[in-house]
Amino acid sequence: MSVSPSPISLTVDPHKLRGHEWLDPAALTGRSFYYACKRCFDLVLGLALCVFSLPVMLLIAALIKFDSRGSLLFVNRAVGQHGHEFRLFKFRSMRPTVQSDLEQAALKSNLLKGAPTKYEDGRPVYKTAHAEKGRITRIGRFLRRTSLDELPQLWNILRGDMSFVGPRPSLPSEVSLYTDWQKQRLLVPQGLTGLYQVTARNRVPIDEMILIDIEYIRKRSFWTDLKIICKSPRAMLSGL
Repeated sequence: MSVSPSPISLTVDPHKLRGHEWLDPAALTGRSFYYACKRCFDLVLGLALCVFSLPVMLLIAALIKFDSRGSLLFVNRAVGQHGHEFRLFKFRSMRPTVQSDLEQAALKSNLLKGAPTKYEDGRPVYKTAHAEKGRITRIGRFLRRTSLDELPQLWNILRGDMSFVGPRPSLPSEVSLYTDWQKQRLLVPQGLTGLYQVTARNRVPIDEMILIDIEYIRKRSFWTDLKIICKSPRAMLSGL
């Protein structure tokens, strides 16, 4: 008889997650009922949100076109479950450019040294990708602050690239810097939101983010997923 995992605290302190225990592979593969329910939930909620958010997405598309030249969507390569790469969709919030050496240097400094990407109101902010302030469009600032630029990822969820809840997809350049232990965050479907997003979003370095993600994987349950989803709108609007 399998034992259901205990609910994980949604007020997790990443500094208490330093055990670095390896995940049990048997515990990850022996939960077919949970995965089936999770996938059905993703499809039903994804379809419903696509329908109800269509007017909002059309309005956002019009504002993007009015605000700046360029495509409506920003499409990037992201790393999903088991290292599978897929095209991640977002509403474009910045003016196009190629990745700079500064951006790659900020990523390495964040992950390897725990250095903040920038400071806001005297507080350190640990964005997983550096963004030059001058590149962000006027509508883009609002989209990024509210996470509405992530709405096109409903299509990623319907395609099976992602789930609603799980570790956020990372760029290949970030994953290439992971240790073998850190790569465990790729053992499950990546998510639109997750424990990190509702507890420590942009307030801890990437290393701490990975600790939170792996703690979620260790203790995840359908009930925990529902609690994270319910807490996500508030986290989005508060800028957490």
